[in-house]
Amino acid sequence: MKFSTFHLFHRFDGQNFKDVYDYHLELIELAEELGFHGVRLAEHHFRDYGVAPNLFTMLAHAAARTERIRLGTGIVVLPLHNPIHVAEEAALVDVLSGGRLDLGIGRGYQSFEFEGFGVDLAEARDRFNESLEVILGLWGNETFQHEGKFYKTGTEIALVPRPTQTPHPPIHVAAVSPETVTMYAERGLPILADPAAPFRKVVQAAATWREISPVPGELVVARSVYVAPTLERAREDQARFEAMFDRARIFNAQSAPIDPKTGKAAQGFEYYQDRYLKGGSVSNEFRWEQLEVIGDPARVISQIELLKDAGFDNLLCDFGSTRPIPLTEMKQVLRFFAAEVMPAFAGGH
Repeated sequence: MKFSTFHLFHRFDGQNFKDVYDYHLELIELAEELGFHGVRLAEHHFRDYGVAPNLFTMLAHAAARTERIRLGTGIVVLPLHNPIHVAEEAALVDVLSGGRLDLGIGRGYQSFEFEGFGVDLAEARDRFNESLEVILGLWGNETFQHEGKFYKTGTEIALVPRPTQTPHPPIHVAAVSPETVTMYAERGLPILADPAAPFRKVVQAAATWREISPVPGELVVARSVYVAPTLERAREDQARFEAMFDRARIFNAQSAPIDPKTGKAAQGFEYYQDRYLKGGSVSNEFRWEQLEVIGDPARVISQIELLKDAGFDNLLCDFGSTRPIPLTEMKQVLRFFAAEVMPAFAGGH
């Protein structure tokens, strides 16, 4: 099992933007020092929920501050970008980093962001699929021309620069709903499973992917992760963390995949109906039993073993992206996990 760290770049009250970026860049440097396999950054727009709108800019900077750690996106919201720019910027980061880029992509879900860009959320899946076709076309051919519903090249173009990794940087598609997992498994595109889906759903997603995909692939699962010296301390800390943060800032109508014209789930998002609205009332017990990798080292190791046995190869650890934890304390959290959990898994270091 490989281990990566997740970075939302949430801006808390009293922080300026530079504070947020410096905090996470220090954690990225520490993750490399501790032997984590990679990092993945989240893209968001227009509010403090996440203040990294262009992940390739941030990863280019991180590439200059690190040497070995994999640099990933988790995820680029393809419908909000011109796919030619994505192919170019990703290739540039891959070259600058010496071939360390992992490209996580998805169709997005936050209606607020789509409205800000004037993009219809109901078109998200079609735009995503066409964008992916353009990116793979540019990466896989010397020259490429595309004439689609949403995007066109106008003429034959050649990608400059080309990625360092061959045939291209690894791609992971954000997916957990059965139809999405099936769709990308048929194409042999590995999935990145959602941290808001309970264990049973991500386990089923991995099983579906392994059953259907014509080729092997490295599957990534994102989880909220916290390890404490004892079970009692872990439970106490979980309650303390929840008290720190208003979950309604994440799980609300702005975050939900709602079509503003109908007030209901946008086309293609039926699986997510009410999920982001209900999320605000998830109990501590539900998170403890079904959602988070949390506990003392023995419990956390056993939960990770479950995910490994399900077919996942890389655990993307969210160590508290929505918790206002001081940098010194967060560093202790990473160090404790690296010392007490990672050695139990070959390839963790």
